[in-house]
Amino acid sequence: MSDVSTRGPYRVYIPRDSAALALGADRVAAAVATEATRRGIAVDIVRNGSRGLFWLEPLVEVATPAGRVGYSNVQAAQVAALFDSGWPACAVQDAERDLPADNPDGSWEALMPACVGRVDAIPYLARQQRLTFARIGVTDPLSPSDYEAHGGLTGLRACLALDAAAGCQTVLDSGLRGRGGAAFPAGIKWQTVSRAPAATKYVVCNADEGDSGTFADRLIMESDPFVLIEGMIIAALCVGASEGIIYVRSEYPHAIAALEAAIAVARRQGWLGPDMLGSGRACELRVAKAAGAYICGEETALLESLEGKRGVVRAKPPIPAVAGLFGQPTLVNNVVTLASVPFIFAQGADAYRKFGMGRSQGTLAVQLAGNVRRGGLVELAFGVTLRTLLDDFGGGTASGRPAKAIQVGGPLGAYLPSAQWDVPMDYEAYAALGAVVGHGGVVVHDDTADLSALASYAMHFCAHESCGKCTPCRIGATRGVEVIEQIRRGDTSVRQIKLLRDLCDTMVSGSLCAMGGMTPFPVRSALDHFPADFGLPEGAGRAEAA
Repeated sequence: MSDVSTRGPYRVYIPRDSAALALGADRVAAAVATEATRRGIAVDIVRNGSRGLFWLEPLVEVATPAGRVGYSNVQAAQVAALFDSGWPACAVQDAERDLPADNPDGSWEALMPACVGRVDAIPYLARQQRLTFARIGVTDPLSPSDYEAHGGLTGLRACLALDAAAGCQTVLDSGLRGRGGAAFPAGIKWQTVSRAPAATKYVVCNADEGDSGTFADRLIMESDPFVLIEGMIIAALCVGASEGIIYVRSEYPHAIAALEAAIAVARRQGWLGPDMLGSGRACELRVAKAAGAYICGEETALLESLEGKRGVVRAKPPIPAVAGLFGQPTLVNNVVTLASVPFIFAQGADAYRKFGMGRSQGTLAVQLAGNVRRGGLVELAFGVTLRTLLDDFGGGTASGRPAKAIQVGGPLGAYLPSAQWDVPMDYEAYAALGAVVGHGGVVVHDDTADLSALASYAMHFCAHESCGKCTPCRIGATRGVEVIEQIRRGDTSVRQIKLLRDLCDTMVSGSLCAMGGMTPFPVRSALDHFPADFGLPEGAGRAEAA
């Protein structure tokens, strides 16, 4: 072993996002600091965000002239042995190691802590098209200089040179659609708020990320909060608002802390306040903790909650863009939508629009979860297929068994069978399947999954989370649970199947919001594609639909 006691300083990156913390990242950071001090090695520890490669966490990185070198699944108890091997000096040699392209035998995990080579060269990361998520895991989330060194504020400065109409037109020209699930063209919403006559307007960020298998919003808030702040300031400038509110789910304490700290830094830097960047324009942001209800992810229920009321869906019209928070014109977008805006203004609408397909422009933040070997964040242009995501990125199921169904779009998304895994992920293509892209959550199930139980769960979930305002959702979900359980107990008569279908039709057509309107998606898809799980012969579910 070479003597490295007088060498350094070495810059070591140890993530601070929730996933890494849950796996012991704080203990690893403390162990690295203690061991370096004991050995007289100068180490500068940077608490970065996660790269989104969750199966490698905690992923510790060392800066070298050839790029940052990663060590996977590091545990505090292994740190002393890591130093004994000549680390972190040996990272320079490790940067040149010839590592297996896709880790087919799981050796990275088995040799903990194993060197994964240059992190940027890991195929999972190298094959992505990171625009919105370009800085996650790369920068110190609370360093303004780091943010600017990696292109931060370029978009805001470009926006300051435009009037409101031109700013809204830039968003419209980019083709950006809401990434929260509804996929409404962002530019149209911005124009509506901008043109609404009012002395007071608001920008509200919906960060009540509650869909199963989703974590893109959390990754941005914890790993690159300044990009959300910049996006909200740009939005405020374009629509004529001077106040922005980030409504964050209560189960995200680390995200809330990161945002509050980042807002304080931005205020000290002059990015917020009465004279942003010396422009004479004013903008303030604050964080609001969500009420803990899934329904508050719906924009009007969210606004009710912000006003101190129970989260209940509002009837439309008026739409929030005309009469939203406290009756004033309000722009409501989710985290990924607003975080995509700085790139659009920095690089131009055409640069963003060249990614994607059809009417689905730009990139999609796919979140691989469930029974998958390599779960994490994958940002790619619209058009990628589920098969590519599962096989090339996810590495198949974690159980090693064949994949059976993939649910896309959260707990109210459809279950797609393997025959549909080659359909490009595109809003219109998925709508034609009776499915939704939603927030990009992808949850994998292997061949042991019981789709009838999962369909029953969807109805249970809706019954539990419904705000109760409309009858189709409130009563329909409760009746839906009863009917599915009757079928699961063996009553597979034509009458029962037709009753379930009719109930789903009523919920889709009559519900006030997407809560009740989308609950039938997982139920119908399970019945259509996996009838055997309901005790039905192949094709029986579809036959009854006809």
